[in-house]
Amino acid sequence: MIKYQYVLLLAAIILFGNGCGGNNTTSNVNTEGSPKTGTDKLLNAGAAVLQAKTPLKRFNAYLDGFHFYSGNIHAQMEAHHYVSQLNDDIYQAIIFDGNGSDAKIMGVEYIISARLFKTLPRQEKLLWHSHRYEVKSGELIAPGLPDMAEHQLMEKLVSTYGKTIHTWHTDQNRDLPIGSPMLMMGFTDDGQINPRLLADRDKLFKVSTAKKKQNRTDIAMPEIDPDANAWQKGVVRQFILTANTDSAMHKHQMPVNSNKKN
Repeated sequence: MIKYQYVLLLAAIILFGNGCGGNNTTSNVNTEGSPKTGTDKLLNAGAAVLQAKTPLKRFNAYLDGFHFYSGNIHAQMEAHHYVSQLNDDIYQAIIFDGNGSDAKIMGVEYIISARLFKTLPRQEKLLWHSHRYEVKSGELIAPGLPDMAEHQLMEKLVSTYGKTIHTWHTDQNRDLPIGSPMLMMGFTDDGQINPRLLADRDKLFKVSTAKKKQNRTDIAMPEIDPDANAWQKGVVRQFILTANTDSAMHKHQMPVNSNKKN
């Protein structure tokens, strides 16, 4: 039997389904390259109609938050997450630098429950950040959702952990996805984020981070695994480009004469 609160939640989502949450934040960069040709536009239009987009249809939720580079908390940027929930413990997100049609993919984030995070080896945990502060502070929002639905979502996310990798550093005005992928982190306390970032975001979405923080005081405060947010303890992990192929050479490879049937 469906609980009454979820009936109300579904009704609220349907009622406010056309809320804000898109096409009000432009991309940070203009890309190099010539305009699309007529042939390109025709092919794109045909693909939009004829080709299935099954995996993309699972990206239902939209979250807006902030990241910084592991090892440099002063290099901060807004991040637009389009999220697919795989099961009760795992989410995956595509991260863009805006929410309009010109948005560029900045990277990806994997989000897991506290239960799964406990099973990770310590060296892996050092790559992940907690979401407790992002939720409790009001920094993380779900644009377009009514307050009741957003609150339900935040109750679920407050105890999760994220592993975030950016591949296009649009915050640095790079008009091409050049350079090494970078590990990102999330804020964990007051006074860390540039207040101008919050003010600009709140103005665009017509929200109040302070009010959201107040509205979330009833959300339970989970314990954080001591190996998460490693940067706080001076343990920084970051990716580098290298000619050493050892990590790739020892990955599983399918036998050349595989008998696997199609």
